[in-house]
This record gives sequence, C-alpha cells and structure tokens, in this order.
Amino acid sequence: MKNLFIPLGLILTCLLAVYTMSCGTREEDEESPPAELVTAEPAAEPVSEPQPKIPLEPEAEVIVEPEPIIPDGMVLIPEGEFQMGSNDGDADNDEQPVHTVHLDAFYIDANEVTNAEFKDFVLANPAWQKDRIDGRFADDNYLNDWNGNNHPLGESDHPVRYVSWYAAMAYAVWVDKRLPTEAEWEKAARGGVKRKQYPWGNGINFNRANYGKNLGQTTPIGEYPSNDYGVFDIAGNVWEWCLDGYEVDFYANSPRRNPTAGANNVEEIVNDFENIIDFRVLRGGGWNSEPEWLRVSNRHGTSPTYAGIGALGFRCAKSISP
Repeated sequence: MKNLFIPLGLILTCLLAVYTMSCGTREEDEESPPAELVTAEPAAEPVSEPQPKIPLEPEAEVIVEPEPIIPDGMVLIPEGEFQMGSNDGDADNDEQPVHTVHLDAFYIDANEVTNAEFKDFVLANPAWQKDRIDGRFADDNYLNDWNGNNHPLGESDHPVRYVSWYAAMAYAVWVDKRLPTEAEWEKAARGGVKRKQYPWGNGINFNRANYGKNLGQTTPIGEYPSNDYGVFDIAGNVWEWCLDGYEVDFYANSPRRNPTAGANNVEEIVNDFENIIDFRVLRGGGWNSEPEWLRVSNRHGTSPTYAGIGALGFRCAKSISP
C-alpha cells in the first residue's frame, strides 16, 4: 500500500505544479496593459527657400508709323519697282531697253497746274511775268495766249500752257514742290498697270483723253477719267515737263534706284535750276498730239527755254520727308 501512494503523490504534486503555473500566467496576462498603437508621424514637407525675384525686362515698344498726310490736290504713289520703257513695235530707240526701276514713295499732283494757279504765282513773283521774264529763262512764246497777267477768259481751270521749264521749276519751288523725275512721271502715268501702252491699257479713244486735235484746244482739268492712281490728264491735254535731263541712251546705264538723269539726286537740280542749260524731258503728249505720243513710255527732250506752241504745261511732285 505504501508503495502505491508514493506514485499517486508524485502525480498529484505534478498536477498541482502545472495548475499553479497556469494560473500565474493567466494573471500576468490579465494584468499586462494593452499594447499602444504607434502611428507614424507624417513626413515634414521640405521648406523651400525664397528665390530672389528677377526683374522682368520691359517689352519692346512697338512704334507705329503714322499714315502720311497727303497734301491737298496730290496723290500718293507707293514705293516699289516697275518696268520702265518699252520694247513694243512703236517704241523709239530712246525708250529702250526696258529696265527695272525702284522708286521711293512720292506725291504727284492729281491734275496739271491751271491758269488760275499760275496767275497767283506770277502776281506774287513779278520776275516771272510775261513782260518781265529774263530772256535766259523763256523764249518769245512764253504765256503767248495771256494778255499781260491775265490768262484767256473762261479758262481759269484749263492747264497753263506756253510755259518754259525754268518757269515751271520756279512755280514748283514757290509752292514747296518740284517737277517729277522722268521715272516718277512714268510710274505715276502707268497707274499700276503693267506692260501696257497707255495709262488704262493698250487701246486709246477720244473718251479717254484730249488728243489728235479732236477738240482744237485744251480742256478743263479732270474732264477725263483718271488712271488707277487717281492721276488725271497725264496723257493728252498738254505735254508735261520733267525734272531731269534728257539723255537718249540713259536707259542703257540707268541707276536701278531713284534714277535722275544729269544729276546725282533731285536736290542738285532743284537747288541750282536757274543755271542748268541742258535739254529737259517732255512727257505725255497734248491736245494736238498723235496717239503714239501719248504712250506712257514715249520720250521727248528740248531746251529748258522752250515754251511750246500751245500745248506745253506741267504738274508738280513732292518727295516724302524721311
């Protein structure tokens, strides 16, 4: 019996020990505080250092060129190139070869200078009156149809005629203008129409211009249609003086830009016109001219003292100030 109790006692002792250990562990588990959750702090954003301000460059100022103010009674002929001269069958040798000319923009009178306008000039400048003009500046035909300082009755709006180149220049300077160069005259006469014989095209009739002795006299300015530049009577009515000299072969070696025969520029002629003796250019034909003389490329030249035989007048031009 005694031996039987010994194993039983050992078993009981072991069970008691297991129980005791189990309870102790449970109590410890109950007493342990719950684990706290650890949350990650958000990463701090990097602080950017202030950048120095770079001053903005001012925008370039846009300069708008003002539109030119066209003088009263004139039209603007735009800058650009045109073909000067003619190779047509009717062309004379002095109209050849056809060559490219570039002109700066300029103004030209829409109409020929009238008797009334020229009368104002001679009254203000007695040295250019019919009975007082120096023989160096005009022949005996000067203002041949005038009675003293009076133009023909009823013709105040007709173009003045019987005018020498010197007198035309003097008038132009008086009104702060000048005569057109030959190249300017031809470009204005062409009216932007390319490779045509006349300001309006290749045909001509009495509804277009005063020529061929059809009416037997001059007509008031502006009675015929203008060309596309707004220039009237540039073919017919009266021949028109040009600024530069007449040179038969000038087209063969003409400068490409702003050509002026007989001088380097227009100022040389304007500033010394009373001392010039070389032939000057005539253009456009008159009321008594044959049709071929009204062609825009047709050229004539004569002495600056020549006042014509009843169909020689002029119109003015003006440079555009830079």
